[in-house]
Amino acid sequence: MEWKDYFVKYEPVIKIVIIILGAVIVNKLLRTMVSAYFRRESARINVDPTAYNFLKNALTFLIVIFASLSIIYSIPTFKHLAVTLFAGAGILAAIIGFASQTAFSNIINGVFIVMFKPFRIGDVIEIGRNQQEFAGQVEDITLRHTVIKNFENKRVIVPNSVISTEVIINRTIVDEKVVRFFEITISYTSDLNKAMQIIAEEAEKHPLFVDPRTPEQIANNEPKVNVILLKFSDYGMVLRGYICGPNSALSFQLLTDLNKIIKERFDKEGIEIPYPYFNIIQKNPEIKS
Repeated sequence: MEWKDYFVKYEPVIKIVIIILGAVIVNKLLRTMVSAYFRRESARINVDPTAYNFLKNALTFLIVIFASLSIIYSIPTFKHLAVTLFAGAGILAAIIGFASQTAFSNIINGVFIVMFKPFRIGDVIEIGRNQQEFAGQVEDITLRHTVIKNFENKRVIVPNSVISTEVIINRTIVDEKVVRFFEITISYTSDLNKAMQIIAEEAEKHPLFVDPRTPEQIANNEPKVNVILLKFSDYGMVLRGYICGPNSALSFQLLTDLNKIIKERFDKEGIEIPYPYFNIIQKNPEIKS
C-alpha cells in the first residue's frame, strides 16, 4: 500500500491531529505574545494582572471552540452527525441549552469582575456570609471560576456566578490595616476599669500593633485602643477592644497572641474570667399530710 493510500485511509485522523496541533501551537504563540507585550508595556501603561490573565484564558477558550468546530466540519461523518443532532433532536438541544446557562453565567460574571474590579489578582478577600470559608488571596480569574488560596494554603475554586451574588470584603483595595475585635468576658466582681486598662496596655505594647488614629484623633488625644463594655451576659461582663494590625494575616496573629498575653495578665492582676454558671433557687413546697 502506497503512502497516498495510507493518507486516504487515515485522512480523518490526520486532519484531527493537524487541527489539534495547530490549535496548541497557535494558543502557545498567542499567550507568549500577550505575555511579552504586557511585560514590555507594564511600566508605561500600568497593567492590571487581572485583565492580563483573563485575556489569556479567553484566548484559550476561543481557540478551543474554533478547533472543535473545525474538527466537526472537516470530517464528513462528524458534520453529518452534528447536523442530524441539531436539526432532529430538539430535546437534546434544549437540554444542552439549559445546561449551558450556568457556564455562560460564569463567563459573563467573569467579564464583569474584570470590568468593574471588585477585586484583583493578589487581593485578600472574604466572600459570602461565612467569610472565613472563602477567605484568602486571589490567585487567578478564569472564564468560569476564581481561584482563591486560603490561609491553610489550599486552593478554593469559586464559580464566578456565585461570587456575583455574594457579599465581598476586600482587605487590600484601600488600606491594608485591619481592625480586629478582641472580646473577653470578666466576672461581675472583677475590676472593670482595670480590665479595660490591661487590654489597652497589652495591645499597645505588642510589636504588631498599629496606631489606627487619624491626625485629628491624635490631636484630640483619643486612645490608640478603644475598649468598651459591650454587654452584660448571664455570667459576666463582655468587653471588646478594637485592635489594629498591619494587614489581615498579621492582625490575626496579633489577636491570637493577645489571647494568651491578656489571660496571663488577668491571672496576675486578679481579673476573673468566669465559667458559665447559674444561680438555682429552690422553694420548699408545702407538705401536705
